[in-house]
Amino acid sequence: MKVIIIGAGIGGTSAGIALQRLGHDVVIYDQMRENKPVGAALSLWSNGVKVLNWLGLGAEVAELGGDMATMAYRDGHSGEVLCDFSLAPVTAQSGQKPYPVARADLQALLMRTFGLDGIHLGRKVVAIADDGASVTVTFADGATDTADLVLGADGARSLTRTYVQPDGAPEIVREYSGYTNFNGLIPVDSAIGGADAWTTYVAEGKRAAVMPVAGDRFYFWFDVPQPAGIPYDRSEGKAPLEAAFAGWAPGVQALIDAIDPAVSLNRVEIWDITPFHTWAKGRVAILGDAAHNTSPDIGQGACSALEDSFALGIAFATNTVSVEDTLHRYEKMRAERAGELVLRARKRGDETHAYDPDATATWYESLRGSDGAGIIRGIVSNIEGSPVNLGGGVL
Repeated sequence: MKVIIIGAGIGGTSAGIALQRLGHDVVIYDQMRENKPVGAALSLWSNGVKVLNWLGLGAEVAELGGDMATMAYRDGHSGEVLCDFSLAPVTAQSGQKPYPVARADLQALLMRTFGLDGIHLGRKVVAIADDGASVTVTFADGATDTADLVLGADGARSLTRTYVQPDGAPEIVREYSGYTNFNGLIPVDSAIGGADAWTTYVAEGKRAAVMPVAGDRFYFWFDVPQPAGIPYDRSEGKAPLEAAFAGWAPGVQALIDAIDPAVSLNRVEIWDITPFHTWAKGRVAILGDAAHNTSPDIGQGACSALEDSFALGIAFATNTVSVEDTLHRYEKMRAERAGELVLRARKRGDETHAYDPDATATWYESLRGSDGAGIIRGIVSNIEGSPVNLGGGVL
Protein backbone atom coordinates (compact mmCIF):
# COMPACT_ATOMS: atom_id res chain seq x y z
CA MET A 1 0.00 0.00 0.00
CA LYS A 2 1.33 3.47 -0.86
CA VAL A 3 1.19 6.16 1.83
CA ILE A 4 1.81 9.89 1.40
CA ILE A 5 2.76 11.80 4.55
CA ILE A 6 2.60 15.60 4.48
CA GLY A 7 5.19 16.94 6.92
CA ALA A 8 8.68 15.76 7.85
CA GLY A 9 8.61 16.70 11.54
CA ILE A 10 8.78 14.37 14.54
CA GLY A 11 5.27 12.99 13.96
CA GLY A 12 5.54 12.59 10.19
CA THR A 13 8.91 10.87 10.16
CA SER A 14 8.14 8.54 13.08
CA ALA A 15 4.82 7.54 11.48
CA GLY A 16 6.67 7.00 8.23
CA ILE A 17 9.15 4.65 9.90
CA ALA A 18 6.36 2.68 11.57
CA LEU A 19 4.36 2.19 8.36
CA GLN A 20 7.49 1.53 6.34
CA ARG A 21 8.46 -1.27 8.70
CA LEU A 22 5.02 -2.79 8.28
CA GLY A 23 5.86 -3.15 4.59
CA HIS A 24 4.13 -0.10 3.13
CA ASP A 25 5.56 2.19 0.45
CA VAL A 26 5.82 5.56 2.19
CA VAL A 27 6.82 8.94 0.76
CA ILE A 28 7.11 12.17 2.79
CA TYR A 29 6.66 15.69 1.42
CA ASP A 30 7.40 18.92 3.29
CA GLN A 31 7.24 22.55 2.23
CA MET A 32 10.43 23.47 4.11
CA ARG A 33 13.42 23.80 1.81
CA GLU A 34 15.98 22.53 4.30
CA ASN A 35 15.83 20.76 7.64
CA LYS A 36 15.53 23.58 10.16
CA PRO A 37 13.64 22.25 13.18
CA VAL A 38 11.50 24.77 15.07
CA GLY A 39 12.70 25.07 18.66
CA ALA A 40 16.05 24.07 20.14
CA ALA A 41 15.06 20.99 22.11
CA LEU A 42 12.16 19.00 23.50
CA SER A 43 11.22 16.88 26.47
CA LEU A 44 11.01 13.19 25.76
CA TRP A 45 9.15 11.79 28.73
CA SER A 46 8.95 8.04 29.16
CA ASN A 47 5.97 7.57 26.84
CA GLY A 48 7.77 9.29 23.96
CA VAL A 49 11.00 7.38 24.56
CA LYS A 50 9.05 4.11 24.59
CA VAL A 51 7.69 4.80 21.11
CA LEU A 52 11.23 5.37 19.85
CA ASN A 53 12.29 2.14 21.57
CA TRP A 54 9.43 0.41 19.73
CA LEU A 55 10.80 1.78 16.47
CA GLY A 56 14.15 0.17 17.30
CA LEU A 57 15.91 3.45 18.11
CA GLY A 58 16.38 3.02 21.86
CA ALA A 59 20.17 3.02 21.89
CA GLU A 60 20.46 6.00 19.53
CA VAL A 61 17.95 8.07 21.53
CA ALA A 62 19.73 7.28 24.80
CA GLU A 63 22.92 8.66 23.22
CA LEU A 64 21.12 11.87 22.23
CA GLY A 65 19.40 12.32 25.59
CA GLY A 66 20.64 14.41 28.47
CA ASP A 67 21.19 12.79 31.86
CA MET A 68 18.34 14.53 33.69
CA ALA A 69 18.51 12.95 37.13
CA THR A 70 17.00 15.65 39.35
CA MET A 71 14.59 18.57 39.28
CA ALA A 72 15.05 21.83 41.17
CA TYR A 73 12.96 24.97 41.57
CA ARG A 74 14.59 28.23 42.64
CA ASP A 75 13.21 31.62 43.58
CA GLY A 76 13.69 33.84 40.56
CA HIS A 77 14.66 36.90 42.56
CA SER A 78 16.92 35.50 45.29
CA GLY A 79 18.07 32.25 43.71
CA GLU A 80 17.04 30.39 46.88
CA VAL A 81 16.46 26.68 46.30
CA LEU A 82 12.76 26.04 46.87
CA CYS A 83 13.00 22.29 46.29
CA ASP A 84 15.42 19.77 44.79
CA PHE A 85 14.51 16.12 44.29
CA SER A 86 15.31 13.00 42.29
CA LEU A 87 13.43 12.08 39.11
CA ALA A 88 14.24 8.39 39.66
CA PRO A 89 10.61 7.69 40.70
CA VAL A 90 9.48 8.69 37.20
CA THR A 91 11.72 5.98 35.73
CA ALA A 92 10.73 3.43 38.36
CA GLN A 93 7.00 4.02 37.92
CA SER A 94 6.97 4.34 34.13
CA GLY A 95 9.59 1.76 33.17
CA GLN A 96 11.72 4.15 31.11
CA LYS A 97 14.07 7.04 31.85
CA PRO A 98 13.02 10.35 30.27
CA TYR A 99 15.44 12.36 28.14
CA PRO A 100 15.57 15.97 27.02
CA VAL A 101 17.00 15.99 23.46
CA ALA A 102 18.10 18.62 20.98
CA ARG A 103 15.33 18.73 18.39
CA ALA A 104 17.76 18.91 15.45
CA ASP A 105 19.53 15.76 16.68
CA LEU A 106 16.30 13.78 16.98
CA GLN A 107 14.98 15.12 13.69
CA ALA A 108 18.17 14.11 11.89
CA LEU A 109 18.02 10.60 13.41
CA LEU A 110 14.40 10.08 12.34
CA MET A 111 15.03 11.37 8.82
CA ARG A 112 18.10 9.15 8.37
CA THR A 113 16.23 6.14 9.72
CA PHE A 114 13.32 6.70 7.37
CA GLY A 115 15.65 7.27 4.44
CA LEU A 116 16.53 10.67 3.03
CA ASP A 117 15.76 9.57 -0.52
CA GLY A 118 12.10 9.18 0.48
CA ILE A 119 11.78 12.70 1.91
CA HIS A 120 11.07 15.48 -0.59
CA LEU A 121 11.54 19.05 0.65
CA GLY A 122 10.29 22.24 -0.96
CA ARG A 123 6.98 20.60 -1.88
CA LYS A 124 3.96 22.52 -0.59
CA VAL A 125 0.63 20.68 -0.78
CA VAL A 126 -2.24 22.98 -1.76
CA ALA A 127 -5.10 20.52 -2.36
CA ILE A 128 -6.26 17.01 -1.45
CA ALA A 129 -8.79 14.91 -3.38
CA ASP A 130 -10.14 11.50 -2.30
CA ASP A 131 -12.09 9.57 -4.95
CA GLY A 132 -12.86 6.64 -2.65
CA ALA A 133 -10.21 4.38 -4.14
CA SER A 134 -7.13 6.61 -3.80
CA VAL A 135 -6.07 10.08 -2.70
CA THR A 136 -4.32 12.68 -4.84
CA VAL A 137 -2.35 15.61 -3.48
CA THR A 138 -1.61 18.66 -5.60
CA PHE A 139 1.50 20.76 -5.03
CA ALA A 140 1.96 24.50 -5.43
CA ASP A 141 3.77 23.99 -8.73
CA GLY A 142 0.82 22.02 -10.15
CA ALA A 143 2.43 18.59 -9.87
CA THR A 144 0.47 15.75 -8.23
CA ASP A 145 1.02 12.43 -6.50
CA THR A 146 -1.48 9.69 -5.69
CA ALA A 147 -1.54 7.09 -2.92
CA ASP A 148 -3.85 4.71 -1.08
CA LEU A 149 -4.00 7.09 1.88
CA VAL A 150 -2.67 10.47 3.03
CA LEU A 151 -1.53 11.42 6.53
CA GLY A 152 -1.33 15.11 7.37
CA ALA A 153 1.49 15.84 9.80
CA ASP A 154 1.52 19.39 8.50
CA GLY A 155 1.63 21.30 11.75
CA ALA A 156 -0.42 23.87 13.62
CA ARG A 157 -1.64 25.60 10.44
CA SER A 158 -2.59 22.31 8.80
CA LEU A 159 -4.30 22.18 5.42
CA THR A 160 -5.15 18.54 6.06
CA ARG A 161 -6.95 19.37 9.32
CA THR A 162 -9.31 21.64 7.42
CA TYR A 163 -9.88 18.94 4.82
CA VAL A 164 -10.97 16.25 7.30
CA GLN A 165 -13.49 18.40 9.18
CA PRO A 166 -17.18 17.70 8.43
CA ASP A 167 -18.97 20.04 6.05
CA GLY A 168 -20.40 22.95 7.99
CA ALA A 169 -18.25 22.31 11.06
CA PRO A 170 -17.07 25.43 12.95
CA GLU A 171 -13.67 26.70 11.92
CA ILE A 172 -10.89 25.41 14.16
CA VAL A 173 -8.75 28.34 15.28
CA ARG A 174 -5.54 28.61 17.27
CA GLU A 175 -5.77 30.33 20.66
CA TYR A 176 -3.03 32.41 22.25
CA SER A 177 -1.71 30.93 25.48
CA GLY A 178 -0.73 34.30 26.87
CA TYR A 179 3.04 34.16 26.78
CA THR A 180 6.13 34.25 24.60
CA ASN A 181 8.84 31.61 24.85
CA PHE A 182 12.54 32.18 24.18
CA ASN A 183 14.72 29.07 23.85
CA GLY A 184 18.07 27.79 22.64
CA LEU A 185 21.23 25.87 23.56
CA ILE A 186 24.24 26.90 25.65
CA PRO A 187 27.19 25.04 27.23
CA VAL A 188 26.52 23.50 30.65
CA ASP A 189 27.32 25.96 33.44
CA SER A 190 27.13 25.06 37.14
CA ALA A 191 26.47 28.72 37.96
CA ILE A 192 23.03 28.23 36.38
CA GLY A 193 22.13 24.71 37.53
CA GLY A 194 23.41 21.20 38.03
CA ALA A 195 24.72 19.40 34.95
CA ASP A 196 22.20 16.59 35.53
CA ALA A 197 19.29 18.75 36.70
CA TRP A 198 16.22 20.39 35.26
CA THR A 199 16.49 23.73 37.05
CA THR A 200 13.68 26.31 36.91
CA TYR A 201 13.70 29.83 38.34
CA VAL A 202 10.20 31.20 39.04
CA ALA A 203 8.76 34.61 39.97
CA GLU A 204 6.19 37.12 38.64
CA GLY A 205 4.53 34.45 36.50
CA LYS A 206 7.76 34.12 34.52
CA ARG A 207 10.08 31.14 34.23
CA ALA A 208 13.73 30.67 33.29
CA ALA A 209 14.89 27.07 33.00
CA VAL A 210 17.63 24.75 31.79
CA MET A 211 17.66 21.03 30.98
CA PRO A 212 20.72 18.93 30.07
CA VAL A 213 21.01 17.50 26.55
CA ALA A 214 23.83 15.52 24.95
CA GLY A 215 27.12 17.23 24.17
CA ASP A 216 27.50 18.96 27.56
CA ARG A 217 24.81 21.45 26.63
CA PHE A 218 21.84 22.99 28.37
CA TYR A 219 18.57 23.52 26.60
CA PHE A 220 17.31 26.81 28.00
CA TRP A 221 13.91 28.46 27.86
CA PHE A 222 12.22 31.54 29.24
CA ASP A 223 8.48 32.26 29.50
CA VAL A 224 7.37 35.88 29.40
CA PRO A 225 3.62 36.57 29.84
CA GLN A 226 2.69 39.33 27.40
CA PRO A 227 0.14 40.17 24.70
CA ALA A 228 0.40 38.54 21.29
CA GLY A 229 1.81 40.45 18.37
CA ILE A 230 4.56 42.42 20.08
CA PRO A 231 7.08 43.22 17.32
CA TYR A 232 10.48 41.55 17.52
CA ASP A 233 13.43 41.74 15.18
CA ARG A 234 16.27 39.24 15.41
CA SER A 235 18.67 42.17 15.65
CA GLU A 236 17.22 42.80 19.13
CA GLY A 237 18.85 39.55 20.23
CA LYS A 238 18.44 38.94 23.95
CA ALA A 239 17.47 42.52 24.84
CA PRO A 240 13.86 41.48 25.66
CA LEU A 241 15.22 38.89 28.11
CA GLU A 242 17.55 41.39 29.73
CA ALA A 243 14.56 43.69 30.25
CA ALA A 244 12.09 41.04 31.41
CA PHE A 245 14.52 39.42 33.87
CA ALA A 246 16.38 42.50 35.11
CA GLY A 247 17.28 42.10 38.77
CA TRP A 248 16.69 38.36 38.81
CA ALA A 249 19.01 35.91 40.55
CA PRO A 250 22.69 35.51 39.59
CA GLY A 251 21.95 32.13 37.98
CA VAL A 252 19.48 33.76 35.60
CA GLN A 253 21.93 36.53 34.77
CA ALA A 254 24.59 33.88 34.05
CA LEU A 255 22.14 32.16 31.73
CA ILE A 256 21.34 35.34 29.81
CA ASP A 257 25.05 36.21 29.60
CA ALA A 258 25.78 32.76 28.11
CA ILE A 259 23.34 33.19 25.21
CA ASP A 260 24.82 33.97 21.82
CA PRO A 261 21.83 35.05 19.70
CA ALA A 262 23.82 34.44 16.51
CA VAL A 263 24.31 30.80 17.51
CA SER A 264 21.08 29.74 19.27
CA LEU A 265 18.12 31.89 20.26
CA ASN A 266 14.54 31.32 19.16
CA ARG A 267 11.47 33.39 20.01
CA VAL A 268 7.97 32.00 19.61
CA GLU A 269 4.54 33.04 20.77
CA ILE A 270 2.75 30.08 22.36
CA TRP A 271 -0.62 29.10 20.92
CA ASP A 272 -2.75 25.99 21.18
CA ILE A 273 -6.00 24.63 19.75
CA THR A 274 -9.05 23.61 21.79
CA PRO A 275 -9.42 19.83 21.37
CA PHE A 276 -11.63 18.51 18.58
CA HIS A 277 -12.40 14.93 17.67
CA THR A 278 -12.55 14.63 13.87
CA TRP A 279 -9.15 13.42 12.77
CA ALA A 280 -10.07 11.33 9.73
CA LYS A 281 -12.22 11.48 6.64
CA GLY A 282 -12.19 8.73 4.05
CA ARG A 283 -8.59 7.86 3.25
CA VAL A 284 -7.10 10.94 4.91
CA ALA A 285 -6.13 11.49 8.57
CA ILE A 286 -4.05 13.88 10.68
CA LEU A 287 -1.48 13.55 13.43
CA GLY A 288 0.89 15.63 15.53
CA ASP A 289 0.31 19.38 15.86
CA ALA A 290 -2.25 19.20 13.05
CA ALA A 291 -4.42 17.13 15.41
CA HIS A 292 -3.50 18.41 18.87
CA ASN A 293 -1.49 21.63 18.83
CA THR A 294 -0.58 22.12 22.48
CA SER A 295 1.43 24.48 24.67
CA PRO A 296 4.69 23.09 26.10
CA ASP A 297 3.64 23.47 29.73
CA ILE A 298 3.66 19.72 30.48
CA GLY A 299 6.26 18.75 27.90
CA GLN A 300 3.99 16.33 26.06
CA GLY A 301 3.75 17.85 22.56
CA ALA A 302 6.38 15.70 20.85
CA CYS A 303 5.48 12.70 22.99
CA SER A 304 1.86 12.96 21.88
CA ALA A 305 2.94 13.03 18.22
CA LEU A 306 5.02 9.91 18.84
CA GLU A 307 1.99 8.25 20.45
CA ASP A 308 0.08 9.00 17.22
CA SER A 309 2.75 7.09 15.29
CA PHE A 310 2.46 4.15 17.66
CA ALA A 311 -1.32 4.11 17.36
CA LEU A 312 -1.16 4.29 13.55
CA GLY A 313 1.29 1.41 13.45
CA ILE A 314 -0.85 -0.75 15.73
CA ALA A 315 -4.01 0.16 13.81
CA PHE A 316 -2.55 -0.80 10.44
CA ALA A 317 -0.89 -3.94 11.79
CA THR A 318 -4.11 -5.31 13.30
CA ASN A 319 -7.13 -4.05 11.31
CA THR A 320 -7.97 -5.28 7.82
CA VAL A 321 -11.52 -4.15 6.98
CA SER A 322 -10.53 -1.06 4.95
CA VAL A 323 -8.28 1.98 4.99
CA GLU A 324 -11.22 4.15 6.04
CA ASP A 325 -12.11 1.82 8.92
CA THR A 326 -8.53 1.67 10.16
CA LEU A 327 -8.12 5.45 10.14
CA HIS A 328 -11.31 5.90 12.14
CA ARG A 329 -10.10 3.31 14.64
CA TYR A 330 -6.86 5.27 14.94
CA GLU A 331 -8.90 8.43 15.53
CA LYS A 332 -10.84 6.76 18.35
CA MET A 333 -7.60 5.50 19.90
CA ARG A 334 -6.06 8.97 20.00
CA ALA A 335 -8.44 11.93 19.98
CA GLU A 336 -9.65 11.76 23.58
CA ARG A 337 -6.25 11.23 25.20
CA ALA A 338 -4.45 13.79 23.05
CA GLY A 339 -7.17 16.35 23.74
CA GLU A 340 -6.93 15.73 27.47
CA LEU A 341 -3.18 16.50 27.36
CA VAL A 342 -3.87 19.77 25.53
CA LEU A 343 -6.25 20.81 28.32
CA ARG A 344 -3.84 19.69 31.03
CA ALA A 345 -1.10 21.83 29.48
CA ARG A 346 -3.47 24.79 29.25
CA LYS A 347 -4.44 24.44 32.92
CA ARG A 348 -0.81 24.14 33.94
CA GLY A 349 0.06 27.26 31.94
CA ASP A 350 -2.69 29.22 33.66
CA GLU A 351 -1.25 28.24 37.04
CA THR A 352 2.40 29.00 36.28
CA HIS A 353 1.99 32.29 34.40
CA ALA A 354 0.04 34.25 37.05
CA TYR A 355 -3.15 34.67 35.03
CA ASP A 356 -4.67 34.07 38.48
CA PRO A 357 -2.04 35.69 40.75
CA ASP A 358 -3.38 34.01 43.89
CA ALA A 359 -3.19 30.55 42.28
CA THR A 360 0.37 31.16 41.16
CA ALA A 361 1.39 32.48 44.57
CA THR A 362 -0.09 29.33 46.13
CA TRP A 363 1.91 27.20 43.68
CA TYR A 364 5.13 29.04 44.53
CA GLU A 365 4.52 28.45 48.22
CA SER A 366 3.81 24.74 47.61
CA LEU A 367 7.26 24.38 46.04
CA ARG A 368 9.04 25.61 49.16
CA GLY A 369 10.48 22.57 50.92
CA SER A 370 8.59 20.13 48.68
CA ASP A 371 9.84 16.55 48.44
CA GLY A 372 8.63 16.46 44.84
CA ALA A 373 6.03 13.74 45.39
CA GLY A 374 3.17 15.83 44.01
CA ILE A 375 5.19 16.94 41.00
CA ILE A 376 6.19 13.34 40.29
CA ARG A 377 2.53 12.30 40.46
CA GLY A 378 1.66 14.94 37.87
CA ILE A 379 4.44 13.85 35.51
CA VAL A 380 3.56 10.17 35.83
CA SER A 381 -0.15 10.84 35.34
CA ASN A 382 0.66 12.32 31.91
CA ILE A 383 2.57 9.16 31.01
CA GLU A 384 0.47 6.35 32.42
CA GLY A 385 -2.46 6.73 30.03
CA SER A 386 -0.24 6.27 26.98
CA PRO A 387 -1.21 3.53 24.51
CA VAL A 388 2.45 2.55 24.28
CA ASN A 389 2.25 1.16 27.81
CA LEU A 390 0.43 -1.82 26.33
CA GLY A 391 3.79 -2.86 24.90
CA GLY A 392 4.11 -4.61 21.54
CA GLY A 393 7.82 -5.32 21.31
CA VAL A 394 10.23 -3.74 18.84
CA LEU A 395 8.66 -2.98 15.45
